[in-house]
Amino acid sequence: MKSEQQNTLEQEFEHGPVPLTHRHSTRSVAAVWFGFPMILTNALFGGIITWHLGFWPAIYAILLGNLVLFGYVGALSYFAGSTGLNFALQAKRTFGSKGYILVSGFLSTVVIGWYAFQTGLTGTVIHETFGWNELGVSAFAMVLYIGITFMGVRALSLLGMIAAPMYVILGLVALWFISGEHDLSQIVSFQGGGAAIGGMTMGTAVTMVVAGFADSGTMTADFTRWSKDGKSAVIAAFSAFPLANVISYLFGVVIVAAGAAIDPLQNGGNFLPLLMGHGAALSVIAFVFVFINLGSVCTHCLYNGAVGFSHLFGSKMRLWTVILGVIGGVLALVGVWHYFLSWLSLLGVVVPPFGAVMIVDLIFMEAISRERPATAFRGSAFLAWAIGSASAVIAHVWFPAFGEAVIGLLSAAVAYSLLVKQAAKAPVAMMPEKKSV
Repeated sequence: MKSEQQNTLEQEFEHGPVPLTHRHSTRSVAAVWFGFPMILTNALFGGIITWHLGFWPAIYAILLGNLVLFGYVGALSYFAGSTGLNFALQAKRTFGSKGYILVSGFLSTVVIGWYAFQTGLTGTVIHETFGWNELGVSAFAMVLYIGITFMGVRALSLLGMIAAPMYVILGLVALWFISGEHDLSQIVSFQGGGAAIGGMTMGTAVTMVVAGFADSGTMTADFTRWSKDGKSAVIAAFSAFPLANVISYLFGVVIVAAGAAIDPLQNGGNFLPLLMGHGAALSVIAFVFVFINLGSVCTHCLYNGAVGFSHLFGSKMRLWTVILGVIGGVLALVGVWHYFLSWLSLLGVVVPPFGAVMIVDLIFMEAISRERPATAFRGSAFLAWAIGSASAVIAHVWFPAFGEAVIGLLSAAVAYSLLVKQAAKAPVAMMPEKKSV
């Protein structure tokens, strides 16, 4: 019995690098990331962007946002695949043996907020679509998502292999239904219906795309540390950004541009309602799809949070899966999740500077960081993050057209580079005063 359990529940390596003997295939790791962005939320956002900007500007914004995500997540994934280190261990090298607690604890809490939001959303979607009891469905979803996450990263990979093709198939079914009533050949000429109400700039749209996966994207190492090497980890990241993420957005773009969306300003290109009323069999499939689709998001976020907190407290991932899963589930059940979206979206603007600092430190300044003596708290890393976050917030308030997420990333990276180079020069200037030869 014990040996069978060990074969099913493999080690999660919360406190050290994943050994090469335990790494997974590129296909398996890619499935973890590929299935993550294949969610109805992206169809919703893709539709909202299209409603405001029009077809081609929406395509450009989505592609640009995904290129930013690929560069960002791909770089962090490369280091993860090369070293086998999870996000907490990476953050410890950049922010210090005590400073990383603030970084890892903060992001691990943010992703549990997303888990709670999506768990509550599961109950709401099922209630609005099928009329089932919202609280009962949310409670069932909580237990289901905890159970899947408890099985570990292989379960996330399997879920991704199911969630991604199911999303594409049902999205195509929805497009087939609307093609009988709408001319899909005219979608490229859609100019946008939201421009008149003053809604969205190109920069805001790009930020929306980036912020959607800023949190788990920053914590990508929890997934891509299982890759055999850095190259395989980058391929896994590419399967999500731009590949899967663009595909998931495109369904929303097409549905809104075709004029088939139900309340595009609020629901964007959500195609679930378009699947209703076409027979009991399709309704049952759509019902299952909601749990698989939103469950993909919930399990990934819960896994991120559980790995982070398990390292912080010197414990096990599966224990924290249950603890955080219940806490997030309770927040969903009492309705607190309704107030999360704006808060979580704002955090998506200030989170990427953490990753930008880590990319510069661990990859571009790898020779310096490798030889650097361990310290409890690295002020230069936090100062660079603060500069990047402040720049992003300023852009968010006064210059949203320029894309606050990108500004935050670049500002943090440049600030950290300058701070480290300045610090490297300081000892040289002090040497003559310290000792004369």
